[in-house]
Amino acid sequence: MEYSKDQFDCPIEATLFLIGGKYKPLILWYLIEKPLHYMELQRIIPKATPKMLSQQLRDLEEYGMLHREVIPDKPPRTLYSLTAFGRSIIPVLDAMCNWGADFLDGLGIQPPCSAKKSAGEP
Repeated sequence: MEYSKDQFDCPIEATLFLIGGKYKPLILWYLIEKPLHYMELQRIIPKATPKMLSQQLRDLEEYGMLHREVIPDKPPRTLYSLTAFGRSIIPVLDAMCNWGADFLDGLGIQPPCSAKKSAGEP
């Protein structure tokens, strides 16, 4: 994908262009640990409709953040993984997770999802 020099007015706008969307950060978050099949993503993000999930996956692939591999089984399966560019967003996702966990903790809410460590941490 090509970007114009005057497309973004600030770095936050550029970041939100890439990862903004209801499920894009979640998709990226769940792919940190390992590649996942489309159906696995659909199971772990149940609020995403198939149409919305497919669109957000296509966007992330177009931006170069995801690699999409079609496995020629019967029926065919699709495996998604982070590219090197996609992995570069991990510190941002970690910061979002930590901030969100602190926010929920302040409300006395135990998050129902797991706040797993990012890849590479002990």
